[in-house]
Amino acid sequence: MRKIITLLILTLIFISCGDKKSSIKPEKTKPAKEQIATNLKSVEVDIKGMTCEIGCARTIQSKLSKVDGVTYSKVNFDTKKGIFTYDANKLSKNDIVKKINGIAGGDIYKATKTTEIDSIIKKVN
Repeated sequence: MRKIITLLILTLIFISCGDKKSSIKPEKTKPAKEQIATNLKSVEVDIKGMTCEIGCARTIQSKLSKVDGVTYSKVNFDTKKGIFTYDANKLSKNDIVKKINGIAGGDIYKATKTTEIDSIIKKVN
């Protein structure tokens, strides 16, 4: 009886450890995400409502630098302007204006005028 039970156990182990390759499906490789070249643009924004450098200008600068698509963010309290470089494939200058206007519940800061940096360079030359 022991021999039969031992033989059955060995048979079950042998069957269960058989070739499992046929039941395993190969992993599907995910297609690589299509790379889209970045289309960087810069914009200068006049910002009203700032009353201090650390609490206002730095807050705006910090919030905008965290937005997906913004690659550079600099706000100058003295001139009441911010310069932002962004990927035009992800954002527009109107999106940046909306983000500024929406900081602190939308009650404090107001982006009033936007000027593309290319226009500023052309005016100087």
